[in-house]
Amino acid sequence: MYSVLLSVAFGLLLGGASWGMDMFGAVGSLVVALGGFAAGQIAGGLFVQRKVKTGMEQVQQVLVEAKKTMEAKSRRWMTRPPDSVKSAQAEMAAEQRKYVLLALERTEALHRFDRWVPMMRRQIATAQFQLFWMIREWRKVDDLMDKALFLDPTMSAMKMARLHMKGEPLETIEKVYAKALRRLRYNQNVLVAATWSWILVQKGEVDRAFKALNEALKNSDDATLKANREALANNRVAHFNNSGIGETWYALGLEEPKVKMQRQRMQWR
Repeated sequence: MYSVLLSVAFGLLLGGASWGMDMFGAVGSLVVALGGFAAGQIAGGLFVQRKVKTGMEQVQQVLVEAKKTMEAKSRRWMTRPPDSVKSAQAEMAAEQRKYVLLALERTEALHRFDRWVPMMRRQIATAQFQLFWMIREWRKVDDLMDKALFLDPTMSAMKMARLHMKGEPLETIEKVYAKALRRLRYNQNVLVAATWSWILVQKGEVDRAFKALNEALKNSDDATLKANREALANNRVAHFNNSGIGETWYALGLEEPKVKMQRQRMQWR
């Protein structure tokens, strides 16, 4: 890493200078060298960190603008409905894709810090994994699967969802689920538990889904998980429903939200 090499060089320069001038002796010169290394790491780290933060904020700003644009369209359609739900969805998808591709360009620019920041490549891969997911570029998503960091519930749920889409064995998906649970505190397990139980239900493993929800509710009091457990307990599998989780559930791409467009009624006077 360039930052480490520069810090080592800076430390050696200071230590060598103090040794050459016989300022502190051998031990003192070593302390000066270590102090120079530490100072170089801190200064360089702060500088690069600020640059990276600015770059990431630019990526985030693109997504904020995308959200504002799409919310504005939704509000307009409430008063002037589009010709069809299908055309509205296609327009939204095209708008989202435009912004996501711009955000991806911004993430590519961050690769200039690869040799300066530890794990930078993996951080970029994580961001790109999520961006490609938004526009359903599954080949790109799969290419990034081994490079991204799956440290939060949403990322873990996305990985589980993708493995299910690809037809991977339940044992493989369960390993991702179990690994995710080890890092989660109370009520942070909702999305991954909902995803895992949904996958089990789709595979006809209703008893396993019920047991999974029972275990999940030991570390959560989420209403959706409770309702699904009750539905399975009473043999009402058709009532199993994760819609209560909201946008984060539908963002996984396992189900499409049920959208209803109501045409504005004409008011005759």
